[in-house]
Amino acid sequence: MCPRRHLLLFSAASPPPAPDAAPAGTGAPAAGRSPRAVARVEKFARLPVWPAWNGVALFLLSLVPGIGPSLAASLEDAVGGRVCPNFFESGATSPFVMLVHHRHSFAPWDPLRRFQSTFFPEGFPAHPHRGFITVTYVLKGGFRHRDSMGVKQYYGAQPRHGGRHTQWLTTGAGLLHEEMWDIAPDGSDGDGKEGAWPGPLSRLQPSSQELYQLWLNVPAANKMDPPKVELLGGSDGSAPVVRGEGTETVVLAGDHGGRRGSVGLLSDLAILHVAMEAGSTWRHLLPASHQTAILYVRRGSVTVGATAVPAHHTAFLREDGADLTVVAGEGGEGEGEGGADFLLLAGEPLGEPVAAQGSMVLNTPDQVSRAYEDYQALRMGAPWDEGLTDEEWREHVARYPSQYGIGTGEGDGAERGGAGRE
Repeated sequence: MCPRRHLLLFSAASPPPAPDAAPAGTGAPAAGRSPRAVARVEKFARLPVWPAWNGVALFLLSLVPGIGPSLAASLEDAVGGRVCPNFFESGATSPFVMLVHHRHSFAPWDPLRRFQSTFFPEGFPAHPHRGFITVTYVLKGGFRHRDSMGVKQYYGAQPRHGGRHTQWLTTGAGLLHEEMWDIAPDGSDGDGKEGAWPGPLSRLQPSSQELYQLWLNVPAANKMDPPKVELLGGSDGSAPVVRGEGTETVVLAGDHGGRRGSVGLLSDLAILHVAMEAGSTWRHLLPASHQTAILYVRRGSVTVGATAVPAHHTAFLREDGADLTVVAGEGGEGEGEGGADFLLLAGEPLGEPVAAQGSMVLNTPDQVSRAYEDYQALRMGAPWDEGLTDEEWREHVARYPSQYGIGTGEGDGAERGGAGRE
């Protein structure tokens, strides 16, 4: 199974600052540093799904002149129904291949949901990968992960996930994995299924789901490493939070404001999630090596230099300039809500050829062909039905494991072959 549908939907330490440089994100621009400006702004298509009827309504609303786009963005944030794949030009945006923003909801009273699930599973059934890293950062709801190494995990943004909001999956030489939505009423513990709504109404409460999935390329020398999976977030400091005046930054990888994400990196990069109050200012010092810098606005609006970037738009920054200064919008008529919420991707280009097809990211077309041959020969494992019980899945994986080794970090929240929470 080559999951074109899944591709469509989901899909080295930084050098120290120079002596005259202020730490990243700590106030005024450093002396002698030039600002990083926007090269261009794009808006990628937002596709209706989960539930599709919400997405269609939001699309029609976005066509209304004036307030339509900002109102559609606000309603999408509230009720879901769309996915936005940002297909990057991997040569120009290295090491970043693709960023997908999901916003969905699953309501128990939705009359069309059960019908849709008969032909469109609620999640991403078992599919193969080789040669890159998937970073899945959950903002609402969560996922259940199972793979052909025998690892099962739950992670997400609800209390039941214990703060483990991000999965860092190094696909390496190859594995199969499934990511199915962890559907339970918002705010529930996942066991009693009691949500935030009072009493019996909690069982009617929708399950909100929102996340980013980033495809991150790796150097050619690491593409056939053993696959491994780890979780970030929680009390272990693996994804530290830096708070400023009206700003909050989650450091998923790399450095900001004197704090560093704990995940081991195969190239020089940073992944930062920033929330800003209306009118606030956020600064980040970009190393000279970070020639690639991409800013995606999830909510609100920002200004970078003289360029305004509205919600659901992607800004590609110029290659030069160290000081990135972002100002959050004040809100108002035609501008949507005040403040801003965005994701910053910055890194050093790998400078290597890229051949990406389906769910594989390698360096040459021949390597991609070999990856699919290995998949067909079951060297990455064999696909399983997402409806299998944990016992049935364990038996299947024991019979058809990934042949490229088992890699899962100690203390990463993985549950090897365990039943977990149902």
